[in-house]
Amino acid sequence: MIPVDLPAAWVERVSAYPADGGPTGADWLRSVPRLLEEALARWDLVVDGPPRTGWTAVVVPVRRGDEPLALKVTWPHPEGVHEALALRTWDGVGAVRLVAALPSDGLLLLERLDPDTDLSEVWVDEACEVVGGLLRRLQVPAPPPVPRLAPYLAPHLERMERRPAVPRRVVTRTLGLARELLSDDTPEVLLHTDLHYENVLHSPARGWTAIDPKPVAGHPGFDVWPVLRNRFDELGSGAALRWSVRHRLSLVAEAAGVDVEEARAWTLLRAGIEVSWASVLEGEEAVTACIALHKALDE
Repeated sequence: MIPVDLPAAWVERVSAYPADGGPTGADWLRSVPRLLEEALARWDLVVDGPPRTGWTAVVVPVRRGDEPLALKVTWPHPEGVHEALALRTWDGVGAVRLVAALPSDGLLLLERLDPDTDLSEVWVDEACEVVGGLLRRLQVPAPPPVPRLAPYLAPHLERMERRPAVPRRVVTRTLGLARELLSDDTPEVLLHTDLHYENVLHSPARGWTAIDPKPVAGHPGFDVWPVLRNRFDELGSGAALRWSVRHRLSLVAEAAGVDVEEARAWTLLRAGIEVSWASVLEGEEAVTACIALHKALDE
């Protein structure tokens, strides 16, 4: 058995995941020790510290000789299918450098970043500008296998109409924006889609660096949403909320080189979809937050 102890609370949570195009969380967890052991042998690695966990992955600090690296193994699910391809496409420009990968097993060997230095405690204006600057660097043509935004969103838009927790005005506005924005001439740049403050870590050599993409191909305005949804409590309420939402959006869009009004339209589309997702995957508090963001963007 490899010398990696997986956190009990994380194991309990992942064990409850239903299959989503692959094994259940419980079935996958039973394979994790073998996957890690085989990866250590394949790439001549030794464990170099305790693991860190996310919603769907475990990351183990490792070394190959004197080189510090990070070994990531991810539960198979649709959002993670093209992570290795996206990282290979970016080739370390704005995103974590991919050293090696075995995508069929969900294994990625990555450069080691500082896991304790992210943007969650950085002044939010500065953090938004950092995120926008990274998004600008990540705007490259999407490789063909990455799913295109319109077909990716189509089933979610269709299901939204049948979810009673989604206000009718949100459904109507979102479907109207989808008809307007998801056209054949939509730009198809490679999108990260999950670049929130904790998915930016510091590289000693290259500075702030994006991690953990959920790649799709589409308009760069679709990438702004995470800076609004995260650190939500700092936005305030009422008129302050509306101002803070627009302020963050402008900071990110301008740093990313995206027209602010285009960014608002795409973020409003995504806000509606996020209301629908939250109504199924999260609790009432998350639904309320997404509805508040939708209203602030649409006023």
